[in-house]
Amino acid sequence: MFDAPLAAAADLAAWRSLAGAALAAKLPPDEIAWRDAAAPRELHATRQLEAGGEIELRVPRGFPDLAETVICHASRERFALLYRLLWRIVQGERALLEVAVDPDVRRARTMAQAVRRDMHKMRAFVRFRRVADVEPEQFVAWFEPDHHIVEANAPFFQRRFAQLRWSILTPGRSVHWDGARLAFAPGTSRKAAPDGDALEALWRTYYGHIFNPARLKVQAMRAEMPKKYWRNLPEAGAIRGLVRAAEARVEGMVEAGPSLPPVKAARWVPRAGPNRPAAGGLPALHRELSACARCELHRFATQAVPGEGPI
Repeated sequence: MFDAPLAAAADLAAWRSLAGAALAAKLPPDEIAWRDAAAPRELHATRQLEAGGEIELRVPRGFPDLAETVICHASRERFALLYRLLWRIVQGERALLEVAVDPDVRRARTMAQAVRRDMHKMRAFVRFRRVADVEPEQFVAWFEPDHHIVEANAPFFQRRFAQLRWSILTPGRSVHWDGARLAFAPGTSRKAAPDGDALEALWRTYYGHIFNPARLKVQAMRAEMPKKYWRNLPEAGAIRGLVRAAEARVEGMVEAGPSLPPVKAARWVPRAGPNRPAAGGLPALHRELSACARCELHRFATQAVPGEGPI
């Protein structure tokens, strides 16, 4: 059996080079032991698989994108799974990726979905904090991803925070932007990131203003903002209080009623018809709309909260 180590956890180019060499040597999937370079070598992997020259492969259109995403997954089987798919495609299963019930295809799709979700969570929950007494200004964020997504996600933060000097630290990989180029470094510990800054009060104020108590769904909120991220979110400290006060706030909104602008019948008098009110009927229409809006608000208030327990 051949040993196939990869130095980087999510290096698609290195995997592609080794996979090309394996295909050129006509090595079936069960003859290759794929691993991260940091992982121990398997005892029965007695020969080293060396990267060879580039070979031209014709693969389905969706395979490169799928491989680029799956390679970021934390599972140790990702390298072997991708090679197994590639081997089957090269051996004649050209429509393999269209077979949704195939175990390999299903597993690869599931892994890709998990990676995309992790990338979305990183974009949503990274919070930069200003490093004190550093000029020019430097911002640092701490994040704990489930998968190897730092390098794949770095261009998003580069575009979004192009004018800032920032770093994102994670246990496995870190990325730094100095305003001109991205640089990657090994992971670090939480202690390397600052604990807070003056902007955290603004985060809490902003979150309190956009929180809608009438649409509170605790289970949905937990699904979109899992509690494992809370310790790194400055606004998380306000969540419990906002949830506890939600019912009282909704009752106050219902009592206050909707605020609708007055309707001036003299400026708009539609003709009577099967789908239009008669002239002079606008005050009654206004009252009907107000009642409907009030009922809708009351429905949100009474149906959104019951059944949900405290966080």
